Amino acid sequence: MRVLVVEDDADLADVIARGLRQAGFAVDVAFDGEEALEKAVATAYEVVVLDRQLPGIPGDDVCRALLAAAPTPRVLMATASGDVDARIDGLAIGADDYLSKPFALAELIARVHALGRRPDVATAPVLVAGDLVVDSARRTAARGAPLSLTRKEFGVLEVIVAAGGRVVSAEELLDRVWDEAADPFTTAVRTTMMTLRRKLGDPPVIETVVGVGYRLRGEVGA
Repeated sequence: MRVLVVEDDADLADVIARGLRQAGFAVDVAFDGEEALEKAVATAYEVVVLDRQLPGIPGDDVCRALLAAAPTPRVLMATASGDVDARIDGLAIGADDYLSKPFALAELIARVHALGRRPDVATAPVLVAGDLVVDSARRTAARGAPLSLTRKEFGVLEVIVAAGGRVVSAEELLDRVWDEAADPFTTAVRTTMMTLRRKLGDPPVIETVVGVGYRLRGEVGA
């Protein structure tokens, strides 16, 4: 899942981004409202963690602009103001959730997971394809026995299984599983796919559509 963290405090932004990456998310960071909107135009984020008190373009205006875009991300608004009126105002603007600072990183991660699982944005909590089970909430996968996957391997598998037989291009995988620091000419997707297929075992779960991308094998996704 691709997440944008919008926070003008560089140290806090780094803590949030590192925590979310450890939890398996692909994370980009913006330090003000203008940068956030520029990134949102270039990338379809599933969830945006948005500081309400930003320099330049206020967080409230960023939220309104994000919600007017298509596809529309889920917005988790964070602010130092924890009173009820502030929370109501943030939700009235259209934010999907509201978190008061200071907050526990584990709670923020749990809320991002919950927002990403809402059906019009991301995948169902548990994906099943034949004998393959992918649990998005717990970040686990099993095929008869539990699979030991890296964060990137799990992310690739999650996207492909969620596509339900639709062909997923390497570019889409790079966009959704990696972050903006990824080299568009990298072989990371191909390398990750090789190790993932080896761990998934036989019969093969993922097939290559030459020149197009990857998809679930028909009998698995049926």
